[in-house]
Amino acid sequence: MKPTPETRLFEDDGAIPNSRHPVLIYWGALEPEEADGFEDLFARNGWTGAWRGGIFPYHHYHSTAHEVLGVAAGSAKVRVGGEGGETFRLSAGDVVVLPAGTGHKCLSASGDFEIVGAYDRGRDWDVLRGAPGDRPKADENIARVPTPERDPVNGRGGAEELWRG
Repeated sequence: MKPTPETRLFEDDGAIPNSRHPVLIYWGALEPEEADGFEDLFARNGWTGAWRGGIFPYHHYHSTAHEVLGVAAGSAKVRVGGEGGETFRLSAGDVVVLPAGTGHKCLSASGDFEIVGAYDRGRDWDVLRGAPGDRPKADENIARVPTPERDPVNGRGGAEELWRG
């Protein structure tokens, strides 16, 4: 049985555009495992350009790509949606799918916290921090990012269906 994501929508706060598409949170999507398992799952579903590390400790977003974050180890408190967004406690095995434009920031993390990140179809990505000069170019970029062909966790029947339209 495919896991069902929890969804959250965040409004444009003037600095962080967020998205008309919901953030998808798969709680306990995978058994906590080595980072390789997340990389393999994401790659099988067309989310490539994988990296390992943490989440920046400042609000930022990507205007040119959708991003998936899989928690390979440890835990963290992560703010999603910008200053007025929501704080989530993510733990090993959780996966968050962030549509282009969605703000995120690490508030605190355990010493062993490790994220595996990847991008739909390996798209090039940028890092924007909500500076006044970022827009309207960022909004134009976000509007051009195509809907994923596959969900990074479920393959067919996930983000590409929830984000269509």
